[in-house]
Amino acid sequence: MFKGLGGLANLGNIVKQAQEMNTKMQALGEQLKTKRATGTAGGGLVEVEVDGTGQVLAVRLDPDLVAKGDREMLEDLLPSAFNAAKEKAQALHQEAMQEMTGDLNLPGMGDLLNNLGGNPADQA
Repeated sequence: MFKGLGGLANLGNIVKQAQEMNTKMQALGEQLKTKRATGTAGGGLVEVEVDGTGQVLAVRLDPDLVAKGDREMLEDLLPSAFNAAKEKAQALHQEAMQEMTGDLNLPGMGDLLNNLGGNPADQA
């Protein structure tokens, strides 16, 4: 009658492991907030700084570029700098996840990490 319920004996262990992973993930998020990544475009004319979670911290524009008032160039360079910074933040996140999980090969983890920032097509 209760055949197949043998897995329930491990339920407590599974819940404990899930709670431990949740705690580790929260700590990872806090750690990533202290990391910095910078994306540049136009040979350094535009620079975007983000934390390891991808939150924008600063945008710096070359004063000469601003003085020229070249709006079209700024509109071209800003997305490039943001995307470069975002890629670096994702690399920081992936590196931290690999440190946390060790050599554990989790199927689909790469795809999950690549999708953390959302679909680039949705940001256009």
